[in-house]
Amino acid sequence: MKTAMNPKPLTLARSELILGGQKSGKSRRAEALARQWLEQSTGHYAVLIATAQPWDDEMRERIQRHQQDRTQRVPGMATVEEPLALAESLAQHSRPDTLVVVDCLTLWLTNLCMPADWGQREPTEACAVGHFAQVKEEPAQRAGDTEQNGQPHRPPAPVETAQIAMLLGAIAEAPGPVVLVGNEIGLGVIPMGREVRAFVDALGRLNQDVAATCQRVTLMAAGLPLVLKDTV
Repeated sequence: MKTAMNPKPLTLARSELILGGQKSGKSRRAEALARQWLEQSTGHYAVLIATAQPWDDEMRERIQRHQQDRTQRVPGMATVEEPLALAESLAQHSRPDTLVVVDCLTLWLTNLCMPADWGQREPTEACAVGHFAQVKEEPAQRAGDTEQNGQPHRPPAPVETAQIAMLLGAIAEAPGPVVLVGNEIGLGVIPMGREVRAFVDALGRLNQDVAATCQRVTLMAAGLPLVLKDTV
């Protein structure tokens, strides 16, 4: 007669990056780590830093649904909403007795690069806030590289690195465990739009930088974890 096997306990790293596609189980793994941390001691706490912004009704419903689900799965975890100042929020909430979950890096980068009111901003304001700034064209414009109205394309400037550097520093200096969730979106076809290509490139660089900083990197697929790096 076969006996049911108990699931193997998850081991906590000082810092872990969890990557995966949509509905791959990456947030569930982060929640499982937080739940295990809370169960280890009555003196342990957990905080989730949520980076999503309610751009529309569907997004508002999605955020509300996630909040309700988290409350049931990890009842002891507090939630803090911070769409932009992620490094500052991480530094504020990280303590030796507190595990911090960041969910997610992809939406944080989206908020920096493509804010919800992007289309309403003047070019100079979008440059300061959005980091996909419009830059001056070189005199030698590529043939055919024009908009439909005859105006030349203006390639996006590189993503501002200051915020990312601050985040990497906050992860490295966090006194308590940190779990970061992000999307791995570079496995598909190359996007047609220039801005989207720039965002995919920026997210790929961000994932690499965070992965180099974290002790552990886990890739989720179909709810199953594949450990890519473990220096615990």
